[in-house]
Amino acid sequence: LAFPALQASALVLVGRSLGLEVPAGHLAVAYLAATVAVALVPTPGGIGSVEAALVVALVAAGGPAAVATAVVLAFRLLTVWLPLLPGALTLAALVRLRVI
Repeated sequence: LAFPALQASALVLVGRSLGLEVPAGHLAVAYLAATVAVALVPTPGGIGSVEAALVVALVAAGGPAAVATAVVLAFRLLTVWLPLLPGALTLAALVRLRVI
């Protein structure tokens, strides 16, 4: 329960920082609806389907398509791709030290 709340909060903050004029409650519901919709299209990490569902939900909530797309891409960069960096650096160090 805490993880979806944290993710929805991150989406709200990214939306606010990029000037998306959609109420915070609508952003949170859009995130939850998108994650439920993604269950119908199983892809690793929801790559592609989460982005599409979120953009559609944010545009349906009243946001401009360009801003909604920027918000979703920034949100996914922060929540999916950025956390991979420490893992990749750790893996590289372990391979270099011949631990793995």
